[in-house]
Amino acid sequence: MIQLSDNMRGALLMCVSMAAFTFGDASIKATGGDLPLSQLLVIRGTLATAALIAMAMYFKGLKLRLPAADWALIVGRGLAEAAAAYFFLTALLVMPLANVNALLQMLPLTVTLGGALVFREAVGWRRWTAIIIGFIGMLLIVRPGTDGFTSASVYALCAVAAVTVRDLVTRRVSKAVPSLTVTVFSSFIVTLFAGLWSIEQEWVVMTPRLTMLVLMATSFVVCAYLCSVMVMRVGEVSFVAPFRYTGLVWALILGFLVFDEWPHPLTLIGAAIIVATGVFSLLREAQLKRRARTPILPRQP
Repeated sequence: MIQLSDNMRGALLMCVSMAAFTFGDASIKATGGDLPLSQLLVIRGTLATAALIAMAMYFKGLKLRLPAADWALIVGRGLAEAAAAYFFLTALLVMPLANVNALLQMLPLTVTLGGALVFREAVGWRRWTAIIIGFIGMLLIVRPGTDGFTSASVYALCAVAAVTVRDLVTRRVSKAVPSLTVTVFSSFIVTLFAGLWSIEQEWVVMTPRLTMLVLMATSFVVCAYLCSVMVMRVGEVSFVAPFRYTGLVWALILGFLVFDEWPHPLTLIGAAIIVATGVFSLLREAQLKRRARTPILPRQP
């Protein structure tokens, strides 16, 4: 039996997590809008939240006695997650799968930008350059001023902004709060938001096809969360993090095979730019963290 190193296990788990997220997105896109988005989110959210609670209890990661400041941040994160789910899935039902996925790969850059602007975190010229180049890649994907720029493009960009806010808020949550606790309550808040939204919408009868797709979407998202939690327990972040971009490969494959989609050449170029600058930003941040942890030894006489 092949023995994998911690880094390779972490990389494999990251790849599985990204594949599961992408397959889950594809399952939702395959509904084709036949199911109201609020109804879909309620069903998926209820099942996923139940599974996440069980997972949190198994890993002993559910903690309810928290400071008020952390609870405020967790609620804020959940609201940002709800906004992200609405904007992302609305765009997903209209835009090619790979296009939406490519825009989400901007997150390492937008989070770095947000950290610099909001929290005054130090960002050197190298990462500033990566951010600027990455935003050029984003413009190649959405192409404002052309026929390819639609309201769905705006929704996708709003999703990126909402997820950026979510990740920035997550950074302020105390280290003593288990990540699974944050995930459970975020899922619950999204489900609650969808439930309130669904009150003014008429639910449709679930056909066998829609039921299968919703169950697939739920199973994939639970698998993705499980793998993402396990990723945090093995491997070095600097080695594992770049494998998050394998989700874009799956988006290209599924978009072509399932939805007969293939991105515009400029979209592919933009996606490649975003991936390259995102990987650089992740590796650079990991390098700076390692330097900060390395003690400065006194000079030997």
